[in-house]
Amino acid sequence: MTVPPPPGPPGPPEPPYGQPQWGQPQYGQPGPGQPAYGHPYPPPPPLPYPDDPGQHPYTPARRTNWWAVVGLIFGAIGGVVVGFVCGVVGLIKAKEYGSGRNMALGAIVLSALWTVGLLIFVVAVVNSDRVTATDVEVGDCLAEIPDGERVLTVKTISCDEPHAGEVFAVLTMPGGDFPGQEVVEAYHERCSPELVSYSPQSMFDDSVQLYVLYPTRETWDNGDRAVTCIATLDPPRTGSIRG
Repeated sequence: MTVPPPPGPPGPPEPPYGQPQWGQPQYGQPGPGQPAYGHPYPPPPPLPYPDDPGQHPYTPARRTNWWAVVGLIFGAIGGVVVGFVCGVVGLIKAKEYGSGRNMALGAIVLSALWTVGLLIFVVAVVNSDRVTATDVEVGDCLAEIPDGERVLTVKTISCDEPHAGEVFAVLTMPGGDFPGQEVVEAYHERCSPELVSYSPQSMFDDSVQLYVLYPTRETWDNGDRAVTCIATLDPPRTGSIRG
């Protein structure tokens, strides 16, 4: 009978499943002289430093729009022509200069307001001596005799200056509906006796004639009941004919 040889010394334990044998590189690690797995190329160069966040892109400086400035000043003080012209030029130059648009618009608006105000003032001064035809009183002198069929206003003047007419009577018609144009015009006959009372010598003066203002249907509806008797003077004279 053969006797088996005795067993040798025990060897190293078996590695766990999935682990490499002793002396072999672990999975995913390169062998000697081999590049690392997943990095076949060298890393990229470092990025440059970012700009300072406090810095901004360069923008050109705005220029002062002196056209708009001058226009606004003159527009504020009533220099209508200069203010308007400079305002218009300043508005055109606003895009080129990058400023002054609102000032230019302000200059134009102020110049326009001054213009309207001046026109109203001129009209008021010119018509300051004109009164509503129904508001004249006995003894008022007229610079001229109206020549229209519908008279709304008359120009009064001092009797010490040359004048073309003088109011010597204002008659009042009774109320009610409009009586008709013929009835109204019949009041012309009532003016002659009034002239005799106001200026007796005028009855013998051929340069003195009668002119009468009557109510119309339109003015009657507005409450006009006045029949105004006027002595016309041709040529114009100075002083009142009363007496």
